[in-house]
Amino acid sequence: MNLYFQDEARFGMMNHIGKCVTASGVKPIVTYQHVFKTTYLYGSYSPINGDSFVWEVDGVNTDVFEAYLKEFSKHNQNEYKIVVIDNAGFHSTKHIDIPENVYLLRIPPYNPELNPCEQIWQYIKNRFKNQRFESMKSLRDWLHKIVNEMKEETIKSITGNHHYLNAFYTTFNM
Repeated sequence: MNLYFQDEARFGMMNHIGKCVTASGVKPIVTYQHVFKTTYLYGSYSPINGDSFVWEVDGVNTDVFEAYLKEFSKHNQNEYKIVVIDNAGFHSTKHIDIPENVYLLRIPPYNPELNPCEQIWQYIKNRFKNQRFESMKSLRDWLHKIVNEMKEETIKSITGNHHYLNAFYTTFNM
């Protein structure tokens, strides 16, 4: 049994300007592009053992969410997954098939701070600032690299809220 937090994030070719260090009196120069091409990451991250499952897709909708859950259920197949999700419209479970080893648990509406997956996206987006990508392929390659380089200890330190951990260990006597 494992606890995961799931969310989606959009990344695009339009770069985001962030702070950078320069010598006193020197104005930093950062190239900028205004291109509206995007991709999305669907991710599930565990504060229990630092495990993760991430998909890169071109959009968000109920069909993609259902396909994501189906593939996620195959990840560590023998594990029962409690997945905390937000109340995004495409997370509607009325007409989707939820795999047997996945249980979806919703957080209250309009409370993104209750989903530690938001901090994972912030971690990635902090490294995304001042980056300029020549193509969608280079953006995707960069995303795959940073996601694959995240170590379990990093994931646990970002998502490991003591309230969730205590509740999980107390409830399941682990």
